[in-house]
Amino acid sequence: MTKAEIQQVKLRFGIIGNTDSLVRAIDVAIQVAPTDLSVLITGESGVGKESFPQIIHQFSRRKHGQYIAVNCGAIPEGTIDSELFGHEKGAFTGAIGDRKGYFGEADGGTIFLDEVGELPLPTQARLLRVLESGEFIKVGSSKVQKTDVRIVAATNVNLSNAIAEGRFREDLFYRLNTVPIQIPPLRERGDDVVLLFRKFASDFAEKYRMPAIQLTEDARKVLVAYSWPGNVRQLKNITEQISIIETNREINSTILQSYLPQQSAQRLPALFGVKQSKGFESEREILYQVLFDMRQDVTELKRLVHDIMSERSVGATNVPQNTPSYYTPAPVVTQPQPVSTINIHPVVSKQDEDIEDTEEYVEESLSLDDLEREVIRKALDKHHGKRKAAAQDLNISERTLYRKIKEYGLD
Repeated sequence: MTKAEIQQVKLRFGIIGNTDSLVRAIDVAIQVAPTDLSVLITGESGVGKESFPQIIHQFSRRKHGQYIAVNCGAIPEGTIDSELFGHEKGAFTGAIGDRKGYFGEADGGTIFLDEVGELPLPTQARLLRVLESGEFIKVGSSKVQKTDVRIVAATNVNLSNAIAEGRFREDLFYRLNTVPIQIPPLRERGDDVVLLFRKFASDFAEKYRMPAIQLTEDARKVLVAYSWPGNVRQLKNITEQISIIETNREINSTILQSYLPQQSAQRLPALFGVKQSKGFESEREILYQVLFDMRQDVTELKRLVHDIMSERSVGATNVPQNTPSYYTPAPVVTQPQPVSTINIHPVVSKQDEDIEDTEEYVEESLSLDDLEREVIRKALDKHHGKRKAAAQDLNISERTLYRKIKEYGLD
């Protein structure tokens, strides 16, 4: 397509940006639209994947049919089959009538399955049958029904890893991934971030009836350099915050930086001394590395404490070499004094026994489950129990959050 045609599509669907990878994604969506091929849209959370299924639907022969968008991660596992495929009256408790289901409703149209990577395995098998033969069976029924539906799916999950871990069917992946479309993250879109900021600033100025905020040159550099872990969604939220809170409508770098949170995945290594050169797939891997490094520190502390106690017992005053910077030896006295460090119980005269207790204490206090439970609890408290907002803050699906809440007894 020509640049003018691409520009018209961007205006029609509210897409802002000129990055080659974004333009390429739009072009592929338009080219594949007239076919009935399945499309898998991938990209990080908040990049704007929801616009592309609409492009595909509107440029297809199905544009006059139903377009239904389904957030697979927001539907509880126990009801998702009923939501997608429908159910018969009396199929389960609460089924007081027949339900057609989304695949029945969208016959002749398009279904957009957002967060498809969150589907349970039994539902994945049902979806595969729809893709292969256009057939499905309602919950509680034995009658096979047909549907003519175009399926467009999206996910921010690495499906190759999910397949390796047994959480996603490989055959379903290949059926969905007939035509892949990759949406670039905001940090890879260069000056697009400035265009998006201006658009959001203008929209909020109109909404709240106030002058639009503007960036100084140094603020624009900060905006482009920031990594934007929440992508376009995060940029929009921050632009709205600044528009409402700041009385000065010219925003410099200092003001802007005060609204840009540091990524926890970046802060954890610096906080605990994890080497930045190592690549981490997730924050959980970072926590594992933190625990491993702290375990090594505890082992070193045990050796130091043993050496210090031995030296004190003979009146020695020298501090062992390679002592960590956070350790300060106590003055030499006639009786051994407790040695305290962060998260370490004081050590008394029964050296070996107490040092062993110290190791057990550190391991228990740094349980990953405990850390995860605490993070989820704080997110729920922050958003006053609103699970949708907490899930977005944690960058997980609502269904995953619901499962974690049950698992940790945080109801």
